[in-house]
Amino acid sequence: MNMKKSPQVEDSASVQNLLEETRQAKGLTRVALALRAGITRQAVHAIETNQYLPTTAVALRLAQALGCRVEDLFRLLPQEEIVEGEWSAASVSMKPSHLNTRVKVAKVGSRFIVRPVAELGEVMNYAVPADGLTLPGSHQSQRPQHPSRKVQVRLLRNRRVIEQEIAVAGCDPSVFLAGDYLRRQKEDCSVVGWTLGSAAAIDALKRGEVHMAGVHVVDAQSGESNLPYLRRHLKGSEYLVITFAVWEEGLLVAPGNPKSIHGVEDLVRPDIGLMNRETGAGARLLLDQQLAAAGITSAVISGYDRIGRSHFQVARTIAEGHADVAVGVRTAANLFGLDFLPLQRARYDFVVPKAHLKDHPGIEALMNILVSRSFRTEIDALGGYDMTETGTVHELRAH
Repeated sequence: MNMKKSPQVEDSASVQNLLEETRQAKGLTRVALALRAGITRQAVHAIETNQYLPTTAVALRLAQALGCRVEDLFRLLPQEEIVEGEWSAASVSMKPSHLNTRVKVAKVGSRFIVRPVAELGEVMNYAVPADGLTLPGSHQSQRPQHPSRKVQVRLLRNRRVIEQEIAVAGCDPSVFLAGDYLRRQKEDCSVVGWTLGSAAAIDALKRGEVHMAGVHVVDAQSGESNLPYLRRHLKGSEYLVITFAVWEEGLLVAPGNPKSIHGVEDLVRPDIGLMNRETGAGARLLLDQQLAAAGITSAVISGYDRIGRSHFQVARTIAEGHADVAVGVRTAANLFGLDFLPLQRARYDFVVPKAHLKDHPGIEALMNILVSRSFRTEIDALGGYDMTETGTVHELRAH
């Protein structure tokens, strides 16, 4: 009998064996198949029960006897790959008791950065496929005492595809649309957008946890967007600042403005409930600047400490009647049918380390998407975006 034990790599556990199902579908007994293939009944039994793998010659005989291809009988299973990564310090939902957590994995430089898919939001949690599952014992502790911990991840997707993903931190949701445009051009390349305020996004970039960060902070003294802030928080000139759009920031209120809110001065009224953004968010900085200019302290504002984590979350809260006002962008007001009281125009820029432009070809492709006519036309249709400066590159040099 021409049989051999499984090789070390290609053992029976790595092969999907469909011999028995195929034989039964053909209405053959083991004896009948053995006679057709010129092997013993015991050999057929051993192969079907994964005691042995057939040699190439035996596999060809079995396929010929059953009138099919060898790959219809024996298929290699995808080999499980495990990588060691680090929990993102920005992750807020990591708990030591969680096992098999669905995660996204980004290769940033030489490191794998891991974050739960659930942190993409309740809708995206069911729309975005996980890159892998955490293995038992990976969760060492919770932040903030240990902001980044080693974690082992069993990959669910091809590692090469994962390494083509672009991790973007920021608060503009159109990054997902840009990612879809990118996939049309580069099938294996995708974008994962993590919703973080401007300060948190820049911190994630500095920690090397994302490839790009979005920021919209207007300097109170000069009125210039982003560059003064970035010069204070990023050292050196190893970054490019690339304009995505100019958008309008202002007060979001219910349709028809039933509380007659006309400016930040109205926020001191006891019948007005605010939905604020987290510390470091561009909207929070704008609110604080406006309050300081009006001589208003945050202590007298109802809801100042009530936090929403994104422009859409605060807009949804107002639309559902759970708050009266928030600082946000016109795009969010348009989406949720809210009234919008403009306060300022701000430039939304992407900050990209120059090194990533060299070592991740997908980033240059994404930049080309942002300036493409088709993408800009669709963004214009969303409303609230001025794309005339899109693609403008600013060198980040200290003054």
